[in-house]
Amino acid sequence: MKYRISASLALVLAVAMAAVSGPSNRDSLHVLSPITHGNLTIFPVVGGVDYDTSRFLTLDEGVRSGTVLVTEQGALQGLVRGGRPIRNSGAEVNRLVLVNNSDRPLLLLAGEIVTGGKQDRVIGSDRLVPPKSDPIDLSVFCVEPGRWVGHTEQFGSMKSQMAQPSVRMPAMAEKNQQEVWNQVASARSAMGDALAASAPSGGNDISYMRDTTSYAKAMAIPQVQQTIDHVAGDYESILHELRKSGAKGVVVAINGNLVWADLFASNDLLSRYWEKLVRSYAAESLTNASSKGEADQKSAQAFLDRLSGNHEVIETDPGVFRRAEITGDGYKVFELTALTPKTDFDVHVAKMTCNGAVSPRPRPYDMVR
Repeated sequence: MKYRISASLALVLAVAMAAVSGPSNRDSLHVLSPITHGNLTIFPVVGGVDYDTSRFLTLDEGVRSGTVLVTEQGALQGLVRGGRPIRNSGAEVNRLVLVNNSDRPLLLLAGEIVTGGKQDRVIGSDRLVPPKSDPIDLSVFCVEPGRWVGHTEQFGSMKSQMAQPSVRMPAMAEKNQQEVWNQVASARSAMGDALAASAPSGGNDISYMRDTTSYAKAMAIPQVQQTIDHVAGDYESILHELRKSGAKGVVVAINGNLVWADLFASNDLLSRYWEKLVRSYAAESLTNASSKGEADQKSAQAFLDRLSGNHEVIETDPGVFRRAEITGDGYKVFELTALTPKTDFDVHVAKMTCNGAVSPRPRPYDMVR
């Protein structure tokens, strides 16, 4: 027997489907009035479906509880992935091994820094790791080109900082280790110049900044932390406003140029990552200071609305996640979609400007080994 659906019923069904689908859900997102500190402007993003993300475990939470282990390739002898032994017994610059021993799915974000081992690394792409997982090969990029020795194979997570956008860009978009090193060197040098300008008597901190090759150590210098905190403003009060408005993401402008957006499936996830995110934006603004421009709410909304382009699925773990990249005119979008029995939904979407408007000038830097 054939059934005919009336036009009105078809419209109702279309609206219902739109409420849970990724692209249509994005259509209902809109930006609020900006929050500005110096040359850094943040537009909160509200609207769309707020999914339950309380089950997701963050890297910081997993490392702190001891249920997530990150180590050099080859350090987990005898463990298997997908029923096959991990045969490579030597450490590699762009590979680490991660085990999720928790009973919760682990969310990893591109730009998160893991410190220790033979070098500090930055995670190169978003992904979900299922509970009680076998060891997985983790694609990473070195952000400490001057060291290849360590006292322990295990890593910790840099809790209060993730890589700033200009360091994330070559890892996520170009997947180019040399460009990551170039941006690390440029960011350290620019941060040293900013410290010298703001506190000429900084002395030891400025000298250490110029001598160290470690991005993580440079960002952890007390004077750098104080400077980033000042630019980021009172991130707790900003977080309060983001929670109050139900924001699930932000659009970021530096020197009046719209350069980045981070969108999450819930206000909960944005809140849990907020300290790391806002400090990464602040670091970017400090290393790209210039004459201040202005980005208005209308332009930020237009930046948010442009999320379409050439869509390419990069990686899929059936029943766990799908990772895709969208290439548009002067920008790239990165989607991490959770694949669940009930409905698939975007856990995190990042958009970057790729026209070089804000990236520091690269400086060649070869790794010392």
